[in-house]
Order: sequence, then structure tokens, then C-alpha cells
Amino acid sequence: MRIAHHQRWNLTPRAAIVQQQRLREHVIHRLPHPLPATPRVAGVDVSYDQGSDLLFAAVVVLQMPACNVIAQATAVDRARFPYVPGLLSFREAPPLLRCFRKLACVPDVVMVDGQGWAHPRRFGLACHLGWLLELPTLGCAKSILCGRYHQLATRRGATAPLVYDKESIGVALRTRAGVQPVYVSIGHRIDLDSAVDVALQCAPRFRIPEPTRRAHILVNQLRLAL
Repeated sequence: MRIAHHQRWNLTPRAAIVQQQRLREHVIHRLPHPLPATPRVAGVDVSYDQGSDLLFAAVVVLQMPACNVIAQATAVDRARFPYVPGLLSFREAPPLLRCFRKLACVPDVVMVDGQGWAHPRRFGLACHLGWLLELPTLGCAKSILCGRYHQLATRRGATAPLVYDKESIGVALRTRAGVQPVYVSIGHRIDLDSAVDVALQCAPRFRIPEPTRRAHILVNQLRLAL
């Protein structure tokens, strides 16, 4: 598949922050078109070994709701950007873009194991990757980067607003009853309700939705094989 936007990656951290602040104005907070009833959902993940500059990336596309794998791609790349919290998209997006270029199909929506709008500058990896691909994208993270939530019910499907600087930046979502939630936020070209619906539809059995869970398994197999 083709990449919609291109950019330079040899930036300083200061220049990367400026770019985040500029590009967040391009984030679209709605679905331009309704998602299909059985969407193709791409899960992405990046892994690395401490002390190494190698990055291992994977994209797995599932046909929902059956969770059948219909495409996948992997890539190994050298990091072009240092590990800086809040700027991980500048480190992880390049190998992920290599994976997307290899895909034989175009997904309807992309799910990132990380943050989107729930980011101190409202431009996490899901926003950045969504803008680069011009595809509906959401972040579904295992932990909070910023913000707080309160009074989350224990039932599956329960949500509570994730609030930072008095702004609702995402939600805590319970994908399994009584289990720790995941943290969903928009990335690009999607609204928060739709992002929550996708995350919940993709998590029929486990806390982590199947697209990112499968991508995590694949990327670690790649990393351990080298």
C-alpha cells in the first residue's frame, strides 16, 4: 500500500516537538466514512532489545469479527531517533511504514499499541501514523502516559473519561470484567466512540485486542529469531 505523507526523520528532539505541535492541528476527530460491518483491522507493534539500535516492527491485519489473519508484514530497521518519552513516533514510525508498504491490502482501520490523542502534546504514535497513512487510526495502550480517570465499573465494556489539563483525551476501557483496563484515544480520522467500539469488538477473549496482541506475538518472534 502507498504512504500518503512523507517527512524527514533526522530531527533533533526540539524540532520533533515543534513538528508534533504543528501536525496535531491536522488530526481529524471524526470518521469521514462509516467503517464496514466486518472491518479489516491492522494491529501494529515495535520491539527492541535494550542496548541495541535495532528495531523490530510488525503489522498484522485481521478480518473482524472472526479475527482471521488476512495479511501481515515485518521489518527490521536501525533506530534513527533516540529513545525520548513522548517522542516515540519519531523512533517507531519508520520501521512501521516499511511494514505497511509491504502489505497486500489496505486496512479499514489501524490500531496502535500506544497513545494517540492521550499524549501531553496530543500527538502520540497513533496520531502520527494515522496522518502519515491517512487512515482511521486509534491508540489502545496498556498504560497511561498522561491523565487520570475515576469510577470505572468492573463490567466488560465499561468506560471512564481519561482527563488531562481539564480536557477529555481518551477513555479507560474495560475489555474484560474485573481486569485492568486499556486506554483508548483517537489517532486520526476517527471519533472516540468509534475507536472504543473497534477496540471492544477486537477483544473477544483477552484484555489486549487481537490485532495488537497478534502483532506483539509476531514482532517478538522476529526479534528472538535474529
